[in-house]
Amino acid sequence: SQTADVVRGFELGGNDYLKKPFSIDELIVRIHALLNRNQAVRPTTPDRLPIGHYRFDYPKQKLAFNGKETPMSHREAELLKRLYEQRNQVLERSVVLLDLWGDDSFFNGRSLDVFITRLRRYLKDDPQVQIVNVRGVGYKLIV
Repeated sequence: SQTADVVRGFELGGNDYLKKPFSIDELIVRIHALLNRNQAVRPTTPDRLPIGHYRFDYPKQKLAFNGKETPMSHREAELLKRLYEQRNQVLERSVVLLDLWGDDSFFNGRSLDVFITRLRRYLKDDPQVQIVNVRGVGYKLIV
């Protein structure tokens, strides 16, 4: 039934529903409302982020420590940014996999493990900075 389909859509994560036939004006207004809602909730992140004694330049995808810059791949930079935004809190593994890889398959999970290992290697010179596993949940950037 149509009601069951709508309920199922919301249960799967949908946050709006538009019945057919619909007017283009209504669609445009709904799109603008969703975009404005997301803009208001999204925290802004400065370009250069302090991570312990490191300086992380997200737009340039570089990590600096004592004058030495380490270039990063786009995915490494995006992952470190996500960890920074949730610093000292758990960043769920499934959320990262869905956001950065598009799905949480076994193979993408192994790829995420490799990227976490690389980030740990980049951050090893400051003992106050750690990326720890929270078993069965995700990762935590401790600063």
